[in-house]
Amino acid sequence: MVDYYEDDEVFRDISSFYKRLMERMFREIQDFEKAVSSRQLKGNWDIRPINMPGVKGYVARGQFQLSGAPIHFPKHAKEEDREPLTDVFEEKELVKIYVELPGVEKSDIQLNLVSGSVEVRAKNFSKTVNLATRNVDLEKATASYKNGVLEVTIPKIQKAVGDEKRRTMRIE
Repeated sequence: MVDYYEDDEVFRDISSFYKRLMERMFREIQDFEKAVSSRQLKGNWDIRPINMPGVKGYVARGQFQLSGAPIHFPKHAKEEDREPLTDVFEEKELVKIYVELPGVEKSDIQLNLVSGSVEVRAKNFSKTVNLATRNVDLEKATASYKNGVLEVTIPKIQKAVGDEKRRTMRIE
């Protein structure tokens, strides 16, 4: 059996591969930047280099069109439910859930709490968040909506809930 800690050839191979990969990525990013600055790529671009100790690269923001024809999305793609970006933070005494709902009015949001999960529906957005614990107090949960972000705070309890409970919440 080979002891990889004594034979550093494997690590040299990995280091060599990583170096070649990074060089190739930098060349491709530089080619991209040249194509944008020479107007080979049409559109409105903002490209900024990142040059900090240990961090090299670019931040590129913009829009471009691949052909002369406008891009059309199928009608059903616009009508399908999308899953919003969601962050769940479990702390010692509570669970916090953040759901991004851009372009949604507070009155369009339906929020249901079920023992062990949170259901959010709003326009074309739909998401069910399964909680890591069922030991939560649904009656003391709060929700607020500001700048396109729904924040749900659910306190934890010591004892598990016996029967499944359900609550539709009003959003502040």
